[in-house]
Amino acid sequence: MEKNNFRRSFGAGLTILGAVVILFACVAFLSDGKPTLGLDVSRGEAAAPFIVGLIFFGAGFNLINNS
Repeated sequence: MEKNNFRRSFGAGLTILGAVVILFACVAFLSDGKPTLGLDVSRGEAAAPFIVGLIFFGAGFNLINNS
C-alpha cells in the first residue's frame, strides 16, 4: 500500500514538473529572443526543455496510471 502511495506522489510531482517545464518552453519559444525568466533562449533552444518536459509529463502520468 505504501509503495503505491509513493508511486502516485512521485508521479504527481513528475507530472507537475513536466507541465511547468513545457509551459516555460512555450513562453520561451514565443518570446522572440527576449530574456525569459532571466534566460536568453532562442526558438531552437526552446525545443530541448519542451522535449524534457514531455518526458517528465509522460513518465509521471504513466506512474499515476499504473499504481
